[in-house]
Amino acid sequence: MSIATRDPGDPEQSPDQDVAAHPHGSFFGRRKGHKLRSHQADLIEHLLPRLALDITGPSPPGLAELFDPPAGEVRLEIGFGGGEHLIAEALAFPATGFIGCEPYVNGMAKILTQIEARNIRNIRLFAGDAAELLAWAPAHSLARIDLIHPDPWPKRRHWKRRFVQDASIAAMARVLVPDGEFRFVSDIDDYCAWTLAHLLRSPDFLWTAERAADWRRPWSGYTVTRYGRKAEREGRRAAYLRFRKTSSRGARPCARLEG
Repeated sequence: MSIATRDPGDPEQSPDQDVAAHPHGSFFGRRKGHKLRSHQADLIEHLLPRLALDITGPSPPGLAELFDPPAGEVRLEIGFGGGEHLIAEALAFPATGFIGCEPYVNGMAKILTQIEARNIRNIRLFAGDAAELLAWAPAHSLARIDLIHPDPWPKRRHWKRRFVQDASIAAMARVLVPDGEFRFVSDIDDYCAWTLAHLLRSPDFLWTAERAADWRRPWSGYTVTRYGRKAEREGRRAAYLRFRKTSSRGARPCARLEG
């Protein structure tokens, strides 16, 4: 696979004058894209406040109580884009609470449209920096964190803008329950290698792959996103990396990467 940036013709990646660079540095990006339709704007104004997390105050004892009824467990998807994967997960696991983090207004409008149309009740949303959300969340409050086709920031001078960094890995380890998972999907070789290198040197995570098929194939029930379909059309194959939070400092299994 060759390194590639996101499609500049994609509505959620369209250039815009409003370019945000958060001082904490972990979730940079354009916040706006195409002009919202009237109904989308109405959902942003009226539905989003009912679903949005307010992290300005102290964190709650747990995140399950954010949902009605309280969730059996809570998962987080960082940068959900068009929302295909998050919506599918919420529908498949109605007893699980899902938090979607997305700084792009257009992505937020798209998922609000689907939430309203399907009357989905087990999603909460955060329209901001994932680093701030992780810092606010209580310890051991998330069962899983998904990062699906993130922006690869392929230029070396932009690598500090990638979400996967030592600091974010430590933050995820704090909020995940014992044996909780971090799942990462990308069709960009360089970002996959970057992620493996950072996670394998963390004492808090274990790469679960035992053979090449474990990372070459999506896990059961995985919903391919628009970025995944685009990668397939262009001949790029995604890697599906799963890491389990563990207190063990022992050796990690290593899958063969060839082929």
